[in-house]
Amino acid sequence: MGKKGKAKNTVNKAKHTKLLNQKKNKLKKEESLRKKRLKEIIRQSKNENSPTSL
Repeated sequence: MGKKGKAKNTVNKAKHTKLLNQKKNKLKKEESLRKKRLKEIIRQSKNENSPTSL
């Protein structure tokens, strides 16, 4: 026979999934910000290091 009443672990599973998704989103955001900063630094260094004409 099946269980009666509320499912046991659904609330905890939902919270756990929510927290894991927040963590994944945070890591993705930090990674994209890091890439943007690095690209900007590289672009600036290329502009500084390349002389226009000598």
